[in-house]
Amino acid sequence: MSLNTRQNAPAHSKTLWALSLPAPAKLNLMLHITGRRTDGYHQLQTVFQFLDYSDQLYFNQRDDNSLNLLTEFPGLAASDNLIIRAAQLLQQHTGCTLGADIAIDKRLPAGGGLGGGSSDAATTLVALNRLWQCGLNTEQLANLGLTLGADVPIFIHGFAAWAEGVGEQLQAITPVEHYFLVIHPCVHVSTGEVFSHKDLTRDSKPIKFATALVGEPRNDCQSLVSELYPEVGRALTWASQFGPTLMTGAGACIFSHFDDLSKAEDIQRQVPGNWQSFVAKGTNRSALYRALHTLNE
Repeated sequence: MSLNTRQNAPAHSKTLWALSLPAPAKLNLMLHITGRRTDGYHQLQTVFQFLDYSDQLYFNQRDDNSLNLLTEFPGLAASDNLIIRAAQLLQQHTGCTLGADIAIDKRLPAGGGLGGGSSDAATTLVALNRLWQCGLNTEQLANLGLTLGADVPIFIHGFAAWAEGVGEQLQAITPVEHYFLVIHPCVHVSTGEVFSHKDLTRDSKPIKFATALVGEPRNDCQSLVSELYPEVGRALTWASQFGPTLMTGAGACIFSHFDDLSKAEDIQRQVPGNWQSFVAKGTNRSALYRALHTLNE
C-alpha cells in the first residue's frame, strides 16, 4: 500500500487521510523504583507489554509548515499536546519545512497509566517521519521521543520489553500474551504528583528479569496512589476477588489477567457501572508495527 492511499476517516470527520496508524496501550506487568537521579528522573525496573487496544491517529501532509490538531482536547491547549510537541520536535530536528493536519480517535484515558499520551507522541513521530520522508531510523526516533517522556521509546521500538534506567534501556522479551480485564476507576492520576511525593517507594533492591514476573509482581506506585486516590484502591479491592490484580504505571488503571477470553468478559459484565472497563489481549509486538508491516507489503 503506497503512502498516497487514502484511509477511512475518523467518525467525527469526512476528511480523507493519507495515513492512519494506531497508538496502542501498554501495561506495566510490574514496576520497581530503585532510585532517583540528580535530574529528578527515577531509576526503574519494569516489564512493558502492549495491548490490542489503541487510539487511532490520522495524518495529512501540508505543503506549509503548519501543524493543526483537528481534534479538541478539553482543557488542553493544542500547543501543550504531546502530538503537536512531537511533530514540532521532528520538524526542528530534521529541518523539515512541511506540516500536517492531524486527528485522533481517542480511546485511552488520560492519567490512566496506559501510556496514551506517550503512545500518541510515538505514533506521531513514526508517522510523520514516514510521511515527510525524514529518513530517521528507529533508534534516532526513540532518542527524540525520550525528550518528550520516558515511556515514548518503548512505543517507538514496538516490542515487549524488560526496561531499566528511566525506562529507555530495553531488552526484548516474550511474556505470555494473556487476556486482560482493564478497569479505569474514572479518576485522573497526576504522574508528576506521584513521582514527586515524599512517600513514594524509591529504594527497591534491583532484581534480574528472570524473577520479575515470579509470584505476584508488584508496582511500587500502587500503595501511594491508592492512598491519594481512594477510588483506585476500591477498584483494586473489587477486582482482587477474581484473581491477582495490579495497577499499571502511576495509575489509575488496574488490570487482571486471564487465560480465557470468555472468563475475562464474564467478569467485565460485573464491573460496577461507575467505572469504565475493557477486555484486550496482551501483545508482544505493537499494533503500530503490525500496521506498518501491512503498509510495506
